[in-house]
Amino acid sequence: MIKLFEDIGRYVMLMQRVFTHPERFSVYRRRVLFEMEALGFNSIALTAIISLFIGAVMALQMAITLESAFIPQFMIGYSTREVMVLEFSSTVVALILAGKVGSNIASEIGTMRITEQIDALEIMGVNSASYLILPKVIATVVFFPLLTLFSIVVGILGGYAIAVLTGIILPGDYVEGLFYFFEPYSITYALVKGAVFAFLITTISAYWGYYAKGNSLEVGRASTHAVVSSSVAIMIFDLILTQIMRV
Repeated sequence: MIKLFEDIGRYVMLMQRVFTHPERFSVYRRRVLFEMEALGFNSIALTAIISLFIGAVMALQMAITLESAFIPQFMIGYSTREVMVLEFSSTVVALILAGKVGSNIASEIGTMRITEQIDALEIMGVNSASYLILPKVIATVVFFPLLTLFSIVVGILGGYAIAVLTGIILPGDYVEGLFYFFEPYSITYALVKGAVFAFLITTISAYWGYYAKGNSLEVGRASTHAVVSSSVAIMIFDLILTQIMRV
């Protein structure tokens, strides 16, 4: 428990350094674009594959579960949309990206720490925390909500594809369910969650990498800590955001 409070304190102090005394905007602009490609664009394929198959499986499961003469068929499309928008495309995709993006960030910064590159930046008078972490935070907070939208669209298309290929539901009924009792606020809710989860994944992973010490084995441990801590934080904040925003 003491170690937990120590980590939280160091994390807060690191975030204070990240968001104070930033470098020139021109420096960050180049690094943000680079991080968008490294952390965002390179995650599109993984997001697409997972969302497509989950959307298809979700529609198939709903068709089996809701197989009743008293339940209209369009409820399959409605249920698939609600699951993709409210939970899967924000929370589950974030958990998956915590493994890919989080470990990448922790290992990159951890390697820089043990090879004394961060110490060299500090000697040159550069705020290493802000220089290394802030561009990653900006890139992911901007790009992850776009990945959330992309996941929603691909997942819904996966459900439509399974409806057409298997005939479990008429495509017209599926589309009708997609528009049934649609609340635009649900999209806002999903985007906010995507941005918050992006911040958590990036900053927590950067924390473990920034304070890595020892050898390459410690970098691996830092990556593991980053994935586990990010995943736990995502689940906690998923509960908090759901309570705050869906009341």
